Amino acid sequence: MSQNLHPLAAALDETLEACPSAAFSLLSRKGRAIYFPSKGILGQSAQAKGSALNATIGTAFEEDGTPMRLPSVMEDMPLGPKALLYAPSWGRPELRKRWQEMEVEKNPSLRGKSFSLPVATCALTHGVSVAGHLFLDEGDQVILPDLYWDNYELVLGHAYGAELVTFNTFKDGGYDVDALLEKVNAPGEKKVILLNFPNNPTGYTPTVAEAEAIQKGLLKAAQSGKKIAVLIDDAYFGLVYREGVEKESLFARLVDLHENVLAVKLDGATKEDYVWGLRVGFVAFGGKGLTPEALKALEAKAAGVVRCTISNASNPAQLNLLKAFTSPTYAAEKAEKYATLRARHDKIVSIFAAHPEYRESFEPMPFNSGYFMCVKPVGVEAEAVRQELNANFSTGTIVLSGLIRLAFSAVRLEDLEKLFANIDAAVRKLRGA
Repeated sequence: MSQNLHPLAAALDETLEACPSAAFSLLSRKGRAIYFPSKGILGQSAQAKGSALNATIGTAFEEDGTPMRLPSVMEDMPLGPKALLYAPSWGRPELRKRWQEMEVEKNPSLRGKSFSLPVATCALTHGVSVAGHLFLDEGDQVILPDLYWDNYELVLGHAYGAELVTFNTFKDGGYDVDALLEKVNAPGEKKVILLNFPNNPTGYTPTVAEAEAIQKGLLKAAQSGKKIAVLIDDAYFGLVYREGVEKESLFARLVDLHENVLAVKLDGATKEDYVWGLRVGFVAFGGKGLTPEALKALEAKAAGVVRCTISNASNPAQLNLLKAFTSPTYAAEKAEKYATLRARHDKIVSIFAAHPEYRESFEPMPFNSGYFMCVKPVGVEAEAVRQELNANFSTGTIVLSGLIRLAFSAVRLEDLEKLFANIDAAVRKLRGA
């Protein structure tokens, strides 16, 4: 242990080292050094809570003891003055507890298993950054599919200096589990894996059989001595549209798999609850051999990263979500929005069935969930198709890794026929067909 390590960080590290889990050995140098400043301003402020005279935290109050506020700000603040105050760096306690309860409700096989309370982040992007801070040193490798969200390059590559090592995403119309496990079993003891289901950009979630194969493969690798941190980006969780597809998070399979596997769940309300601008996400930890004290140590380190980067996630957003999550109409409202997205997915499937000629212009990539699906143009570059669609068909698309990504989440049901007809026409035009 470094002599320059802060005593609070050293105490957290000692707790992690003392448990059977490999979590401590997976931490980066920054991950080992980070701590939550429980004895600084925040800790002293907490001790003074309830005092008759409280001159601790940097907030301002009116003469009547309520938060100081501008009437012009409060015109559109239905949550009231309490929304103007800071949230804890860990997140609001009642929201953290409710989100953990919801994680178990959405993943029944988590019931009875031990995992940490989630720590609130500024949505998924910040959650990925928190994980990067904790587990990646410069030059460390991150294993992920070759079809991935391009912001990983900025967050993990640019910000933390990690090397993104990709594996083939699809094989024979399904997920290429063998390609993933080949990278996991390559030389080197420490392995950091980033898996995103439903996947952005492809809109693919593994089948139950593929999820079982991933679980078994990671267990075998762990038994051979690999120490594995699995970062699980569940941004689009719950949006699965076909039978036979894994409906639970991979986190539920890995949370008690083996002492050498640390599962890190990155999720949030952004896509699940259609609140893209509220920016509230969560990071939670689980792994066989992690004691309750070790789980709290990981929470403290995550909260320390939040404190040193953004201080805390938005308090109004957290209050808004807590109100929604405890509403008696919440479940029905979500079911209605799910049905809308599933109808669009089903419509796309029927369009492909009705138009086999489209396969002369583009090949649909496997998809079964989420917000997106991808097509691969035949005989012409994807970027040329994108530009043609923009210029002459008033149709906007995204090109990633040679594929055209289509956010059917953003296209009305009645417009989907036109979307694919435009792509077909654009490809044929570019080919001179």
